[in-house]
Amino acid sequence: MTGGRPATAARTRSRSPAVRRLPLPALAALSLVAGLWGGLVLLGLQVPAPRPDVARHHGTLMTLGFLGTLISLERAVALGRPWGYAAPALAGLGGIATAAGLAWIGRPLLTAAAGWLVGVYVALSGRRRGRRPGRELLLQTSGAVAWYVAGTLWIRDAPTGDLVPWLTAFLVLTIAGERLELAHVAFLRRRAGDGLIAACALIGAGAAVSVAAPEAGWRLAGLGMLALAAWLAVYDIARRTVRGTGLPRYAAACLLTGYAWLAVAGTLWTVAGRPEDQGMYDAALHAVFLGFVISMVFGHAPVILPAVLRIRLPYHPLLYGPLALLHAAVLIRVAGDLADAGPVRAAGGVLGEVALMGFACCAVAASRLSRSSPADPRTGPG
Repeated sequence: MTGGRPATAARTRSRSPAVRRLPLPALAALSLVAGLWGGLVLLGLQVPAPRPDVARHHGTLMTLGFLGTLISLERAVALGRPWGYAAPALAGLGGIATAAGLAWIGRPLLTAAAGWLVGVYVALSGRRRGRRPGRELLLQTSGAVAWYVAGTLWIRDAPTGDLVPWLTAFLVLTIAGERLELAHVAFLRRRAGDGLIAACALIGAGAAVSVAAPEAGWRLAGLGMLALAAWLAVYDIARRTVRGTGLPRYAAACLLTGYAWLAVAGTLWTVAGRPEDQGMYDAALHAVFLGFVISMVFGHAPVILPAVLRIRLPYHPLLYGPLALLHAAVLIRVAGDLADAGPVRAAGGVLGEVALMGFACCAVAASRLSRSSPADPRTGPG
């Protein structure tokens, strides 16, 4: 009767750190809800706006308050030191302060989170015991630096358009670093990774040039996104795992469709530069931030959530529903933006938010279904 107690106690001990982390993803979720609500206001829908800041800061709430908190949390868990959790805490609190109309507090908090995240990456580099930091870690550190630059520009009241290349570099370089790491683990030779590094260098250079010459900077970053999408389409491990089954195939589907939207975004940026037309501007932004980045979130969530929160998110075919809806929504949204068709644009925007909420609901449903069925062995990263 007592044989199961040690195992139960071990499980309790392993879960307790995850329980203590719960307030951090909760802060990220609040930023997500506020950002989505602000998006509905920007679409011109008749929804009550609790504060004007919710709509005005829609983009920064989504990229920094939501994604910045989650990325920082994942890195803090990888570091395994208590001080590392200051980065997601600062980001989460900064997002909430911004949504509450206290951007004068939120901006420095979110910027400080970026600086702290750079410190976390430096500490992770130090674990390599005298060896040079891997290029994938240098890419992710560069992404955190781009976040910091965006934050400093924001503190100086720079227009949102000035922040966009830096916010893009933050997310794209972070994702590229993770994909390069997986590619090396799987099969990629070091020389093959040079193309990805060159593409990311173009994106970073484009962000830097955009400070003095926005038109040229956006075009240069667009070229980098096109080059990165091409590299990923050729070398990413998702090309192999998409022929598998279960979670690897689902994750690969998320990644490959996301790369297609990265190519679309790169094309729009390269052709239009920093668009003067609002429709083209919105299309360029949502192709990368919604079509590419959120597709990456869908693909990585089943792997990251168990590692960070000890919450099992098993594969279930239900997960394909929100993914298909997401890409249909981005297609409708971008088409509406380019055609200057307000109702089409609004329909795409609403469907995109439904896809995000639907993914959360399907994840909960898949987790509950797994409790009454044997574990699916066909799981693993894409």
